[in-house]
Amino acid sequence: MKSKMIFGFHAVTARLRHEASSVEEIYVDASRVDRRMQDLLQAAKAVGVRVIPVDDQRLSNIVGTRRHQGVVAKAGELSLARNLDELLDAIVGPPLLLILDGITDPHNLGACLRVADGAGAHAVIAPKDRAVGLNATAAKVASGAAETVPYITVTNLARTLRELKEREIWLIGTDEDGEKGLYEADFSTPAAIVMGSEGEGMRRLTRETCDVLVNVPMFGSVESLNVSVASGVCLYEARRQRMVKGC
Repeated sequence: MKSKMIFGFHAVTARLRHEASSVEEIYVDASRVDRRMQDLLQAAKAVGVRVIPVDDQRLSNIVGTRRHQGVVAKAGELSLARNLDELLDAIVGPPLLLILDGITDPHNLGACLRVADGAGAHAVIAPKDRAVGLNATAAKVASGAAETVPYITVTNLARTLRELKEREIWLIGTDEDGEKGLYEADFSTPAAIVMGSEGEGMRRLTRETCDVLVNVPMFGSVESLNVSVASGVCLYEARRQRMVKGC
């Protein structure tokens, strides 16, 4: 089983909570004796995961950043759905998906995963090329959501969008020139919300494949929202509509 390093209290604690068997060992800053560290150590002990005290510099060397909060875990891959068919076949009720077309900043990806988890999205889908992967930084920013929300990468996003349409999933793209406002769109049916990249937005073929384009109303002086914030706004509007309609 392929292993990777995850770091930060939220990410490591979430992995222990949701799939402790995948955690091989945890490295912790030996100088930290605060309550947060003690809680983590107790959680690791409860599930039988070995903890190795090391110094702060070694932790930084392991993950390539000093933003590890004093905890790094070596863990195997998760058993979340890793392909589209497996995911869709397991969903009960109308699917709610978030599609990211070319997000390159791991902080944005992590934040998108976090809001996807909060809004109850079934998965985040992204292309393999010209997009950031689910690296340690993205997992840390996700604050545990990388352990609970399937992140599915696809070779050909346009083909994947067509496959979703064949499954009668409505593709709702977001664009500042969208023909409808966000609150006019119907998210209660099976839906996939499509977000473009940080600078260029959706690629032409992605935009043309969407069933409808919506714009997020802006009432202040700024012209647009960060992709993770816009994802949260759209996903929670979808969740609001589904709660109102009981679906």
